[in-house]
Amino acid sequence: MDQPIKVGISACLVGEKVRYDGADKFDRSLAEALGALFLLVPVCPEVGCGFSVPREAMRLEGDPDHPRLVTVETRVDLTGRMLGYCREKAAQLEREGICGFVFKKNSPSSGLHRVPVYQEDGTIKEGRGLFAAALVRRLPALPVEEGESLGEPAARERFLERVRSYACG
Repeated sequence: MDQPIKVGISACLVGEKVRYDGADKFDRSLAEALGALFLLVPVCPEVGCGFSVPREAMRLEGDPDHPRLVTVETRVDLTGRMLGYCREKAAQLEREGICGFVFKKNSPSSGLHRVPVYQEDGTIKEGRGLFAAALVRRLPALPVEEGESLGEPAARERFLERVRSYACG
């Protein structure tokens, strides 16, 4: 029997209440469309590395290429803890044979593009979430996208085709 194609997805996009405020970012059409074709593997890096729900909001700060993950109010630097989890989870997903990943836009862990990285002088630069960066670094050919961009039918179809091609590769 053929194994189902596995696609990782930010857990909040499939309705898991894992966000810092205890909410989700459920995207019914995305979850249903992908879930009908693939075995979805939900991932929440914050919960995975032991942060509570709810929890204090976090953001990226410093060098956009190597940002720090810092809590907004108490200023606790969680970078080391998160990076350790990210390396382990990326390796685990590789072993499990995922064939794509859908990330949550703007997340300090799972944002793929243009994630705000705050600077000491008050300006904001753009970077990539820590987990997204770790997964892309480990699996550079893996088809990846942000869930919000897959709302457009043509973009979704291109992503589906890339996942199928990667699975056959």
